[in-house]
Amino acid sequence: MNMQQQTQTASTMTGGQPLNHGAHEMFDVHEVLSCQIDVLNSYMMLRAFVKDQELLDILDRQYNFMLEHYNLTCQCFKTGQKPARETGTYIIPNMTQPVYGFQPAEPSKPNQSMADVKDAGISSLMLGHIKSHASLLAIASSEVTNPTLRRVLSAQVQEFVEMAYELFLYQNKNAYYQVPQLQTSVMQQMLDAYVPAAGAPQMPANNGGAALH
Repeated sequence: MNMQQQTQTASTMTGGQPLNHGAHEMFDVHEVLSCQIDVLNSYMMLRAFVKDQELLDILDRQYNFMLEHYNLTCQCFKTGQKPARETGTYIIPNMTQPVYGFQPAEPSKPNQSMADVKDAGISSLMLGHIKSHASLLAIASSEVTNPTLRRVLSAQVQEFVEMAYELFLYQNKNAYYQVPQLQTSVMQQMLDAYVPAAGAPQMPANNGGAALH
């Protein structure tokens, strides 16, 4: 065995355990797992203040899904191998259509006491956590070198997007998250601002890296 092979073996196996992770991804995955714990802990703390049964059902469903995938990610990160279970698909049980428009509402302000903690604020906190973690998963998965861990992280991005949409629909239905629209003429102009490419592009010949003149 030559020196290069010895170095590679030492860097990938310790006590029979594969260490097939790059240095940068170690920090990224630590951040993912740490932030996932923060989200789970926040959900647990918020649960005590939820009044609406529908929001409570959403919180419990999302918590259980996230906890399962936290465990999957931990296992995959630790072993560098495919986890015992596949990543799952998050299903919104009662999909509704968004309500567009903007109605007058009370201006927002910070809570003055615990009596001000309401479902509107709780669902907003939940949505913020989920959207932030979806972004973090997308960024981290593009940096991970271990192919299995990369897929485990990237597979969760869409599921967090779904959870965020479920919370948006809940907020939207209760007028916590309103969706104003542009004037029809402006919207139509923006919709017409792009068209598909027509025909086959005429790609230039490769010049082998020679400078363009």
